[in-house]
Amino acid sequence: MYVRNTDPERDVLEKTRLDPISYRDTMSRLSHHVQLITAADDIERRGVTITASCSVSDDPPTILACLNAANPRNDIFSRSGGFALNILGGQHVALAHAFSGRDQLDMDRRFALGRWTRLATGAPILADAIAAFDCRLIEVKIMATHAILFGEVVDVHIGEKTPPLIYVDRGYRTL
Repeated sequence: MYVRNTDPERDVLEKTRLDPISYRDTMSRLSHHVQLITAADDIERRGVTITASCSVSDDPPTILACLNAANPRNDIFSRSGGFALNILGGQHVALAHAFSGRDQLDMDRRFALGRWTRLATGAPILADAIAAFDCRLIEVKIMATHAILFGEVVDVHIGEKTPPLIYVDRGYRTL
């Protein structure tokens, strides 16, 4: 008689595994605030539109942000030792498109679309962002396709209260 070695946990995981398309379609129903994550070092600056970030702790103030780990240009976020999370408002749709890569602009042309300043870490801060968190990078974790950046917030910029830019159902909206 043949006895099959089973691993109940693995069996459950295999039965519940979703295909990536179904997962993405379902995730598109979640609304997310739109941000630009930015970093700079001595020779380069980079910005990327993201929707995956959150607060981790308020003591010490810590946030996390997720980036595509497969893009080698995103290495600057580790190299620079700091990053900024710029919260976008409804007036920033063109910036969100540009920094998402949709418009295929080079980084200089993307940054030319906004006014920028710097705080403690030197990462680019969008001058008219709803808010921005200037972070010292404390850890990077790779999880599946993404790099999760953990940053200690060392300074903040608080802008005008304007309707936030939201991404839901694969499109930009405001509240």
